Amino acid sequence: MNILVINCGSSSLKFQVIDTDNGSVLAKGLCERIGIDGAITYQNVRDHGGKIKTKTQIEDHKKAISLVLDAITDPQGGVVKTLAEIGAVGHRIVHGGEKFTESTLIDDDVIQGIREVSDLAPLHNPANLTGILACRALMPNTPMVAVFDTSFHQTMPPKAYLYALPQKYYEKYRIRRYGFHGTSHKYVSRAVASFLGKKPEDLKTIVCHLGNGASVSAVEYGKCIDTSMGLTPLEGLIMGTRSGDVDPAVVSYIADKENITASEVIDILNKESGVEALSGGLSDFRDLWDARDRGDEKATLALDAWAYRVAKYIGAYVAAMNGVDVIAFTAGIGENDDKSRALIYQYLGYLGITIDDAKNAATHGDAAIISTPESKVTVVVYPTNEELAIAQDTLALVEGARKN
Repeated sequence: MNILVINCGSSSLKFQVIDTDNGSVLAKGLCERIGIDGAITYQNVRDHGGKIKTKTQIEDHKKAISLVLDAITDPQGGVVKTLAEIGAVGHRIVHGGEKFTESTLIDDDVIQGIREVSDLAPLHNPANLTGILACRALMPNTPMVAVFDTSFHQTMPPKAYLYALPQKYYEKYRIRRYGFHGTSHKYVSRAVASFLGKKPEDLKTIVCHLGNGASVSAVEYGKCIDTSMGLTPLEGLIMGTRSGDVDPAVVSYIADKENITASEVIDILNKESGVEALSGGLSDFRDLWDARDRGDEKATLALDAWAYRVAKYIGAYVAAMNGVDVIAFTAGIGENDDKSRALIYQYLGYLGITIDDAKNAATHGDAAIISTPESKVTVVVYPTNEELAIAQDTLALVEGARKN
C-alpha cells in the first residue's frame, strides 16, 4: 500500500509517500513559510530525481496539501497516477494527552479529542489538526490515521509520570510527564531488537534520541517505563537551544530580575538556551566540534555538559530497570556524530561497557554494533525512521479495519 505521511508544523508541512510493501520512500518534500510567501520542495526518490524547489503563494495548510497532492500525481514527476493509488494518510500528532494511548483511525471523535488536548501543545496540535482537516477536505474517501508522539510513553507507571505537586493540578489540568519522540523510541527499540536477533520483550533497552531536540527513554521488555521529556519537550537533556532540566525557581527569579513574564522566560529556556547558550552562540554540533578542536573553552564546556547530562539519564534508567541489555543511539547526532557518542560512553565503564573505537569512528548513519564482543552491554547505533513507523501504524490500522 502507498501511504502519504504528513507532518504539519505551524508554518510548514513535511511529507513522504511510502510503499509499505517494501518500506521504500517514493517521494518526499517540504512546504515552508505557509501563510507568508511560501515554497514547496519536492523530490521523486523512486526515480532518483533531484530536489526541486518552487516558490509559490501558500495561503494556508489546505493549499499546502493541494500542492503536495498535485506534486505526487504530476504526469512528469509524480509517483502515482491518481490519488486512488494512495491507500491511506498517516498524520503525526505531537500530543495525545492521556486520551490517546496508541495510534488510531481518525474520525470526528478523534478530531475533537485532539482539539481537547491542544492546550498541552498549543504550537503543534492546532497545526496538526489543520493538516488533518485539509486532507479530509481534499481526500474525503481516504482513510486517515493519527500517530501520537506521546502514545508510546503512556505505559509509564504513576511513580514515573506524576510530578510531586498538589494532586488537584493533575486532576484539573492533567499536569504530568508525557514524553515526546515516542514514535522514534518505539521504532528504534523494536528495530534494534530485531537487528540483534532478539524480541523487544526479552530486552531492557535505553534509547538515546539525540538531535537538536533530544530525549532518552527506558524501554523494559518492550514497554516504556520512563522518559526524559515531561509535560513539554523542554524537560530533560540539554539540547540545541533548550535548557533541559533547571530549578523551577529560575523562571520566577529571572522574571523578577528582568521585569519580564514567566512566558517570556520559558521562551528563553526553549529558544535561547542549551548548548547554544553555553557555547556563546553555537547550536550545530559540527560547529561546536570545530570550535572545540580550535581550543574554544565555551564550546568544550557545552559539549561536556551535554554529554554529562545524557550519561546521567542513562545511569538513572539503568537503576530504574535494575540493569540494561542494550543502549541505542539514534537521530541526527546519535547516528552520525562519533565524537559526541565517545563523550558519553566515557562515563559508562562502570557498566562493563567496552567500545570498539574504530567501529564507532567509522559509523555514521548506518546500523552498527559499536561495542566489543566482550562488552557486558551491547551498544548500537541505529537510524530512526519516524515516517516509516507512522506508515506502519497506519497500514496496520487500515488493514485491521478492513478485516473487521
